[in-house]
Amino acid sequence: MLNFQKNLTKPFFMVLSLPATAMGFALSVQIAALSWILNTKFGFNLEEIGYVWLAGPAAGILGQVIIGLVSDNVWFWGGRRRPFILIGGIIASIMLLALPNIGVISEALGLEEVIGVAIAVALSLDLAINISFNPTRSVIADVTPKGAVRTKGYTWMQTISGFFGVVAYLIGAFISNYTLIYLGAILVFLFSVIPTLFITEPKNLTPEDEIIDTDQSKQKTNLPEFLKVCVAHAFTWIGVQTMFIYTFSFIKENIMGFGTTEQLTEAQNDEVGFITGVSFAILNTVGFLLPALVLEPITKKIGRVKTHMLCIATMAIGYLLIILFGNSSATLFILMAVVGIGWAAVVSLPFAIMSETVDQSRMGWYMGLFNLSVVLPQLVASGLGGFIDTAEDKSMIFIISAISLGISAVLWLLVKENKNNIQHS
Repeated sequence: MLNFQKNLTKPFFMVLSLPATAMGFALSVQIAALSWILNTKFGFNLEEIGYVWLAGPAAGILGQVIIGLVSDNVWFWGGRRRPFILIGGIIASIMLLALPNIGVISEALGLEEVIGVAIAVALSLDLAINISFNPTRSVIADVTPKGAVRTKGYTWMQTISGFFGVVAYLIGAFISNYTLIYLGAILVFLFSVIPTLFITEPKNLTPEDEIIDTDQSKQKTNLPEFLKVCVAHAFTWIGVQTMFIYTFSFIKENIMGFGTTEQLTEAQNDEVGFITGVSFAILNTVGFLLPALVLEPITKKIGRVKTHMLCIATMAIGYLLIILFGNSSATLFILMAVVGIGWAAVVSLPFAIMSETVDQSRMGWYMGLFNLSVVLPQLVASGLGGFIDTAEDKSMIFIISAISLGISAVLWLLVKENKNNIQHS
C-alpha cells in the first residue's frame, strides 16, 4: 500500500475518484450525444429514442446486482473491484467509438434499419458502464472508514467526476459532439486503467474491518432504512432521467419552435446541441462545486439526510420554474443552476447515506441492489417517450420531473439520520 493511501491524502482521494469519473464521463457523453445523434442524424422520434435508452437500464437490472455480489466474493488480477473496473472501462471505450458509426456498422451488416444496431451499441455501452459503475463506488467504501472520511471520499468523487462532466458538455457545446465522443473514448480508457495501478484493496472485508471505528463496529444491515433510501432515491431518478433523455425535445420545440422530428439544417442542429450542452454543463458545474464546498459542511451541522431532502426539494422547485419561465435559452441556463443544487446532492450524498445502513462485508451486493433504484426508474423514464411525444407542450417533460422530485423529497423525510454524523457546536 502506498503512503498516500495509508495517510488518506488529497492525492489519494483524487486518484480514487478517477474510475468513477471515467464512468461518469461515459454517461455524460451518452447524455450529450445519444439522443442528439439519433434525432438529428437518423430522424428518430421520441418513442424510438426511448426504446434505445431502454437497453441500458434493462442490462443494469441484473448486471449491477450480479457484479456487486460477485465482486464481494472474488479476488483476481490483484483486486476485488479492479477486474470489473478494467473490463467495463475498456468495453465502454470501444462502444463510445462505435456510437457515431452506427450507420456504418448497420451498412456493414447489411441491415436496412439502424435502430437494431443503435439498441445493440447502447446496450453494450450501458452494460459496460454497469459492470464498472458498482465497483467504482464500492471500492471507495472498501478503502475508507465510515463517517466523515467516507463522505469525503464520495464528495471528492463527485467533485472530480462533476468537473469532467462539465468539460464533456462544454466540448459538445462549443466544439462538437463528435469530438466529445472520440476524446471520451480515450479518457474513459485511461481513467479506468491507470488508477488501478496505485490503489490497494483490502483482501478481506468483514463487518468489523479494522478501518471501522470501534464504536461503530459490528454493523448489521438495517433493511427497513436501506429500503427507504432506495425508494426515495428511485423517485429522484424518474425525474432526473426524464430530463436527461428528453430535454433536447423541449429545447427544439418550446425554445426554438421546431417539431421534434422536423429535419433541420446543420447549423440548427448544432444550436440544439449547443443549448443542450450548455444547459447540462451548468447543471454539472453546480453539481461538482457544491458537494465539497457547500454540502459537506452543511451535513456536519444538520445531517446528510436533511441536507439531501432540502436539495431534492430545491430541484423540484427548479423544474417548476422551468415550466413557468423556461421559454428561452437564457432562462433555461439560469434555472438549470437551481436544478443543479439537487443534482449535486443526488450524485454524492445517497451513496454515503446508504453505505452506513448495510453490512460492510457485503457492500458490493447492497450497492448493486441500491443501484436498482437508478436503473428501474431509468426504465420508467425511457418508457415515457411515446407519451411525451404525443404531448402538445413538451413542458410535460419537466412536469413529470417536478412531480417525481416532489415525491422523493417527501420520502426522504421518512429516512432516519445517523446522529453520529452531526457535529454539535
